[in-house]
Amino acid sequence: MTGAARIISSVVATAVLGGCAIGPNYKRPSVAEPPTFRGQATAEAASLADAPWWDVFQDPSLNALIQEALRNNYDVRIAAARVREARANFVVSRSDLYPSLDYGAGVSRSKITPGIQGGPGGPAPEASNFYYGTLTMSWELDIWGRIRRSNEAARATLLATEDARRGVWLTLVSDLGQAYFELLALDVRLQIARNSTDAYQRTYDLFLDRFQLGAASKLETSRAEGALGDAQANIPQLESDITAKENQISILLGRMPGPVPRGKPMYEQPIVPAVPVGLPSALLARRPDLRQVEQQLVSANARIGVAKAEFFPKLSLTALFGTASPEVSALTGGTATIWAVAGMLSGPLFNAGRTLGTYRASIAQWEQARAQYEQAVLIALREVSDALTALGKLNEAETGQARSVKALEEAVGHATDRYRQGLASYYEVLEAQQQLYPAQNTLAQIRRNRLLAHVQLYKALGGGWSLTDAEWAGQGAATTR
Repeated sequence: MTGAARIISSVVATAVLGGCAIGPNYKRPSVAEPPTFRGQATAEAASLADAPWWDVFQDPSLNALIQEALRNNYDVRIAAARVREARANFVVSRSDLYPSLDYGAGVSRSKITPGIQGGPGGPAPEASNFYYGTLTMSWELDIWGRIRRSNEAARATLLATEDARRGVWLTLVSDLGQAYFELLALDVRLQIARNSTDAYQRTYDLFLDRFQLGAASKLETSRAEGALGDAQANIPQLESDITAKENQISILLGRMPGPVPRGKPMYEQPIVPAVPVGLPSALLARRPDLRQVEQQLVSANARIGVAKAEFFPKLSLTALFGTASPEVSALTGGTATIWAVAGMLSGPLFNAGRTLGTYRASIAQWEQARAQYEQAVLIALREVSDALTALGKLNEAETGQARSVKALEEAVGHATDRYRQGLASYYEVLEAQQQLYPAQNTLAQIRRNRLLAHVQLYKALGGGWSLTDAEWAGQGAATTR
């Protein structure tokens, strides 16, 4: 073996066995990890996010809708296709680590006209055939780790895409839960509007009878009729809102717009004033969007190594083996064998700063990805704190509003009795009614907001991302219920 061959062998062995890859190794940036979330009384290991969605939402109708959505929603289908694309791209990137083997075969027929010195009496030109078959092997030795860094970036992209799909699942479950509870709230508001319309109708009928008997004034009757018309006008608007909300849910389900089945009424939905949220440090590992952003940071970090390796030479090996002959029989007879082996070393010498610009751009892209990751962590902490605080404060608000509604209901009853007995005017009845029905609507909105805060907290905590694909698709729910 010559000295040059020994040097090449040493380089190859070092590249293949040493595992050297230039460029920075990934290290997670230091981010804010407070001991507790703002609004959290004490640190606790357990978390609402550890529960699967079919335990969080204890409405069989809602769980059935979630199962259907996870099977048929178009965003879920798109996310699954993106995962398949990223997995295929990862296979493409990984294949660069290994030699490639290609084949070639061909046949040609040609005729060469003889020169002038052959004279007019020379032999006539004859056509000849040429057959060949070859196998070609090529391999770029990953001396500086360019291919391995590229493979690392592709793998991180795949993991980011898988976390993005889990994020789509979580968002879909949360959006569907939110839309469902908003639909139940609209049902309650519609019932309040119908009840108020019936009450105003009875009041108007009473005033009309008294007016015809001369016991009530035209002003009182007109005011009662105006209140009735105002209450009636709310009903078609709420019915339109209900239809629009059902259509929104239908799109989430991946089906044509249509009616949506209800389960438990809104005031029968289970809700607790406080739930365990876990430790802030666990949020980084649980939320799929944070995991996705971090994998994008890993990919950007690996691409720095890819760009840096472009400054160094590439070593490629090629080999060719085959046969070539004017006769087909010679191709298999071993009498027309051809072969070649070559090594090539190539690298940049001058490209007007393109390699350096690419390297600097990769560093800038990593800095962007790091800032996005750090910002995403802060946003996640804020979302948990917002939902946690809302859940506790809305519990207090509902207690006070329920007390107000109960007192106003009693006031309407007393005012109506006093009016029937001639002890009070219509304005006293109207004032009590005009305070009651808005208070009932406010109570319904507070209860709706409590349910939505519960959903938002589950989403903000990254609930259920660690479940298997089958469980997320509803298989676990089917066996649990």
